[in-house]
Amino acid sequence: MINIVEVNNENIEEKGFFCMRSKPKSRGYQNKLSWLKERLEEGLKLKILEENGYPRGFIEYVPSEYTWRGITGNNYIVIHCLWIVGKGKDKGYGTKLLHSCLDDAMLKNKSGVAMVTSSETWLAEKSFFMKHGFESIDQAPPSFELIVKRFNNDPVPQFNHGWEERSKQYKDGITIIRANQCPYFEEAVKTIVEVANERGIKTNIILLENHKEAQNAPSAYGVFNVIFNGSFLTYHPLSKRELIKKLDLLQV
Repeated sequence: MINIVEVNNENIEEKGFFCMRSKPKSRGYQNKLSWLKERLEEGLKLKILEENGYPRGFIEYVPSEYTWRGITGNNYIVIHCLWIVGKGKDKGYGTKLLHSCLDDAMLKNKSGVAMVTSSETWLAEKSFFMKHGFESIDQAPPSFELIVKRFNNDPVPQFNHGWEERSKQYKDGITIIRANQCPYFEEAVKTIVEVANERGIKTNIILLENHKEAQNAPSAYGVFNVIFNGSFLTYHPLSKRELIKKLDLLQV
Protein backbone atom coordinates (compact mmCIF):
# COMPACT_ATOMS: atom_id res chain seq x y z
CA MET A 1 0.00 0.00 0.00
CA ILE A 2 1.24 3.48 -0.93
CA ASN A 3 0.59 6.35 1.44
CA ILE A 4 1.76 9.97 1.47
CA VAL A 5 2.10 11.29 5.01
CA GLU A 6 2.30 15.02 5.70
CA VAL A 7 4.66 15.76 8.57
CA ASN A 8 3.38 18.25 11.14
CA ASN A 9 4.09 19.27 14.72
CA GLU A 10 1.86 16.46 15.99
CA ASN A 11 3.59 13.56 14.20
CA ILE A 12 7.11 14.86 13.56
CA GLU A 13 8.67 13.04 16.51
CA GLU A 14 7.25 9.75 15.20
CA LYS A 15 7.71 10.25 11.45
CA GLY A 16 10.87 12.36 11.42
CA PHE A 17 11.80 13.97 8.12
CA PHE A 18 13.11 10.93 6.16
CA CYS A 19 16.86 11.74 6.21
CA MET A 20 19.20 10.23 8.85
CA ARG A 21 16.42 8.11 10.36
CA SER A 22 19.04 5.82 11.90
CA LYS A 23 20.74 8.68 13.80
CA PRO A 24 17.94 10.62 15.54
CA LYS A 25 20.24 11.68 18.40
CA SER A 26 22.93 13.12 16.15
CA ARG A 27 23.54 16.85 16.14
CA GLY A 28 22.70 17.10 12.44
CA TYR A 29 19.34 15.39 12.95
CA GLN A 30 18.44 17.53 15.95
CA ASN A 31 19.44 20.74 14.14
CA LYS A 32 17.21 19.85 11.20
CA LEU A 33 14.38 18.91 13.56
CA SER A 34 14.49 22.31 15.26
CA TRP A 35 14.79 24.11 11.92
CA LEU A 36 11.83 22.20 10.49
CA LYS A 37 9.55 22.89 13.44
CA GLU A 38 10.11 26.62 12.97
CA ARG A 39 9.54 26.43 9.20
CA LEU A 40 6.25 24.58 9.57
CA GLU A 41 4.92 27.76 11.14
CA GLU A 42 5.88 29.62 7.93
CA GLY A 43 3.93 27.28 5.67
CA LEU A 44 6.63 24.73 4.79
CA LYS A 45 5.30 21.30 3.83
CA LEU A 46 7.16 18.02 4.14
CA LYS A 47 5.54 14.86 2.83
CA ILE A 48 6.94 11.34 3.12
CA LEU A 49 5.86 8.59 0.72
CA GLU A 50 5.53 5.25 2.48
CA GLU A 51 5.33 1.83 0.84
CA ASN A 52 3.68 -0.64 3.21
CA GLY A 53 4.66 1.61 6.08
CA TYR A 54 8.29 2.00 5.00
CA PRO A 55 9.49 5.44 3.85
CA ARG A 56 10.76 5.52 0.24
CA GLY A 57 11.09 9.23 -0.45
CA PHE A 58 10.00 12.72 0.46
CA ILE A 59 9.29 16.20 -0.86
CA GLU A 60 9.89 19.48 0.98
CA TYR A 61 8.39 22.70 -0.34
CA VAL A 62 7.59 26.20 0.90
CA PRO A 63 5.91 29.45 -0.23
CA SER A 64 8.35 31.40 -2.40
CA GLU A 65 8.33 34.31 0.03
CA TYR A 66 9.89 32.00 2.65
CA THR A 67 12.20 29.90 0.49
CA TRP A 68 15.76 29.14 1.60
CA ARG A 69 17.09 29.19 -1.96
CA GLY A 70 18.81 32.13 -3.68
CA ILE A 71 15.70 33.36 -5.45
CA THR A 72 12.99 35.98 -5.14
CA GLY A 73 9.38 35.33 -6.10
CA ASN A 74 5.80 36.04 -5.16
CA ASN A 75 2.84 33.66 -4.92
CA TYR A 76 4.82 30.59 -6.00
CA ILE A 77 5.64 27.35 -4.26
CA VAL A 78 9.35 26.47 -4.21
CA ILE A 79 10.45 22.85 -3.90
CA HIS A 80 13.52 22.53 -1.69
CA CYS A 81 14.04 18.77 -2.04
CA LEU A 82 12.53 15.78 -3.84
CA TRP A 83 14.27 12.51 -3.12
CA ILE A 84 13.45 8.85 -3.82
CA VAL A 85 15.88 6.17 -2.66
CA GLY A 86 16.56 2.45 -2.85
CA LYS A 87 13.66 0.16 -3.62
CA GLY A 88 11.41 3.17 -4.17
CA LYS A 89 13.09 4.09 -7.45
CA ASP A 90 11.47 3.54 -10.86
CA LYS A 91 7.99 3.08 -9.42
CA GLY A 92 6.56 6.50 -10.15
CA TYR A 93 6.88 7.65 -6.55
CA GLY A 94 8.64 10.86 -7.52
CA THR A 95 5.70 11.69 -9.79
CA LYS A 96 3.24 11.02 -6.97
CA LEU A 97 5.08 13.38 -4.62
CA LEU A 98 5.48 16.06 -7.28
CA HIS A 99 1.78 15.96 -8.14
CA SER A 100 0.93 16.19 -4.47
CA CYS A 101 2.86 19.48 -4.42
CA LEU A 102 1.32 20.73 -7.67
CA ASP A 103 -2.20 19.93 -6.48
CA ASP A 104 -1.52 21.74 -3.22
CA ALA A 105 -0.22 24.80 -5.08
CA MET A 106 -3.32 24.90 -7.31
CA LEU A 107 -5.60 24.53 -4.31
CA LYS A 108 -3.91 27.55 -2.73
CA ASN A 109 -4.30 29.58 -5.95
CA LYS A 110 -0.55 29.91 -6.42
CA SER A 111 0.90 31.17 -9.70
CA GLY A 112 3.03 28.05 -10.12
CA VAL A 113 5.80 25.90 -8.70
CA ALA A 114 9.55 26.53 -8.95
CA MET A 115 12.72 24.64 -8.09
CA VAL A 116 16.48 25.16 -8.15
CA THR A 117 18.10 22.22 -9.94
CA SER A 118 21.71 21.31 -10.68
CA SER A 119 23.51 19.33 -13.37
CA GLU A 120 26.16 18.34 -10.82
CA THR A 121 25.16 16.72 -7.52
CA TRP A 122 23.11 17.02 -4.33
CA LEU A 123 20.15 18.76 -6.00
CA ALA A 124 17.75 17.11 -8.43
CA GLU A 125 18.51 17.29 -12.14
CA LYS A 126 15.95 19.11 -14.28
CA SER A 127 15.02 16.38 -16.80
CA PHE A 128 12.41 14.71 -14.56
CA PHE A 129 10.61 18.01 -14.01
CA MET A 130 10.68 19.03 -17.66
CA LYS A 131 8.56 15.95 -18.41
CA HIS A 132 5.94 17.40 -16.10
CA GLY A 133 5.64 20.78 -17.76
CA PHE A 134 8.44 22.73 -16.08
CA GLU A 135 10.63 25.11 -18.09
CA SER A 136 14.08 26.54 -17.48
CA ILE A 137 14.02 30.31 -16.96
CA ASP A 138 17.39 31.24 -15.41
CA GLN A 139 20.90 29.95 -14.73
CA ALA A 140 23.51 30.54 -12.03
CA PRO A 141 27.07 29.30 -11.47
CA PRO A 142 28.40 26.73 -11.15
CA SER A 143 25.60 24.45 -12.38
CA PHE A 144 22.23 25.75 -11.23
CA GLU A 145 19.04 26.24 -13.22
CA LEU A 146 15.81 27.77 -12.01
CA ILE A 147 12.85 25.88 -13.43
CA VAL A 148 9.16 26.71 -13.12
CA LYS A 149 5.77 25.28 -13.93
CA ARG A 150 3.43 28.20 -14.56
CA PHE A 151 -0.27 28.11 -13.84
CA ASN A 152 -0.90 31.56 -15.34
CA ASN A 153 0.93 34.58 -16.77
CA ASP A 154 2.01 36.10 -13.46
CA PRO A 155 5.69 37.12 -13.05
CA VAL A 156 8.02 34.18 -12.38
CA PRO A 157 10.64 33.94 -9.61
CA GLN A 158 14.22 35.05 -10.35
CA PHE A 159 17.69 34.21 -9.14
CA ASN A 160 19.24 36.81 -6.86
CA HIS A 161 22.34 37.28 -9.00
CA GLY A 162 25.56 38.77 -7.63
CA TRP A 163 27.13 35.52 -6.45
CA GLU A 164 30.73 36.48 -7.22
CA GLU A 165 30.45 39.84 -5.45
CA ARG A 166 29.02 38.17 -2.33
CA SER A 167 31.79 35.55 -2.30
CA LYS A 168 34.51 38.18 -2.53
CA GLN A 169 33.53 39.51 0.88
CA TYR A 170 35.05 36.43 2.52
CA LYS A 171 38.76 36.67 1.71
CA ASP A 172 40.39 35.24 4.83
CA GLY A 173 40.72 31.44 4.64
CA ILE A 174 37.69 29.19 4.41
CA THR A 175 34.25 30.58 5.22
CA ILE A 176 31.32 28.20 5.60
CA ILE A 177 27.92 29.85 5.36
CA ARG A 178 25.29 27.26 6.20
CA ALA A 179 21.78 26.68 7.51
CA ASN A 180 20.31 23.71 9.36
CA GLN A 181 18.02 22.82 6.46
CA CYS A 182 19.93 19.60 5.76
CA PRO A 183 21.06 17.21 8.53
CA TYR A 184 24.13 16.16 6.53
CA PHE A 185 25.74 19.60 6.76
CA GLU A 186 27.06 18.93 10.26
CA GLU A 187 29.43 16.18 9.11
CA ALA A 188 30.32 18.17 6.00
CA VAL A 189 31.47 21.07 8.15
CA LYS A 190 33.59 18.73 10.31
CA THR A 191 35.37 17.44 7.20
CA ILE A 192 36.11 20.95 5.96
CA VAL A 193 37.42 22.12 9.34
CA GLU A 194 39.60 19.01 9.66
CA VAL A 195 41.24 19.58 6.27
CA ALA A 196 41.65 23.29 6.97
CA ASN A 197 43.36 22.58 10.30
CA GLU A 198 45.74 20.12 8.64
CA ARG A 199 46.71 22.82 6.15
CA GLY A 200 46.88 25.68 8.58
CA ILE A 201 43.94 27.47 6.95
CA LYS A 202 41.73 29.73 9.06
CA THR A 203 38.03 28.78 9.14
CA ASN A 204 34.94 30.84 9.87
CA ILE A 205 31.45 29.36 10.20
CA ILE A 206 28.37 31.55 9.72
CA LEU A 207 24.92 30.15 10.54
CA LEU A 208 22.05 31.46 8.42
CA GLU A 209 19.26 32.44 10.79
CA ASN A 210 16.39 33.16 8.40
CA HIS A 211 15.15 32.79 4.83
CA LYS A 212 16.20 36.29 3.81
CA GLU A 213 19.83 35.52 4.63
CA ALA A 214 19.64 32.29 2.62
CA GLN A 215 18.05 34.09 -0.35
CA ASN A 216 21.08 36.41 -0.45
CA ALA A 217 23.79 33.80 0.14
CA PRO A 218 26.80 33.37 -2.19
CA SER A 219 25.13 30.55 -4.14
CA ALA A 220 21.71 29.78 -5.60
CA TYR A 221 21.48 26.76 -3.30
CA GLY A 222 21.35 29.19 -0.41
CA VAL A 223 21.78 26.88 2.56
CA PHE A 224 25.39 25.64 2.12
CA ASN A 225 28.16 27.83 0.76
CA VAL A 226 31.91 27.32 1.12
CA ILE A 227 34.26 30.14 0.09
CA PHE A 228 38.06 30.02 0.03
CA ASN A 229 39.92 33.33 -0.05
CA GLY A 230 37.05 35.06 -1.82
CA SER A 231 36.45 32.29 -4.39
CA PHE A 232 33.41 30.03 -4.24
CA LEU A 233 34.48 26.45 -3.50
CA THR A 234 31.37 24.27 -3.20
CA TYR A 235 27.65 24.27 -2.46
CA HIS A 236 27.48 20.62 -1.35
CA PRO A 237 29.32 18.31 1.06
CA LEU A 238 32.63 16.92 -0.18
CA SER A 239 34.73 13.96 0.82
CA LYS A 240 38.13 14.75 2.26
CA ARG A 241 39.82 13.76 -1.02
CA GLU A 242 37.47 15.90 -3.12
CA LEU A 243 38.02 18.90 -0.88
CA ILE A 244 41.81 18.58 -1.00
CA LYS A 245 41.68 18.37 -4.79
CA LYS A 246 39.60 21.56 -5.03
CA LEU A 247 41.90 23.41 -2.63
CA ASP A 248 44.94 22.32 -4.59
CA LEU A 249 43.45 23.76 -7.79
CA LEU A 250 42.77 27.11 -6.12
CA GLN A 251 46.17 27.26 -4.42
CA VAL A 252 48.19 26.68 -7.62
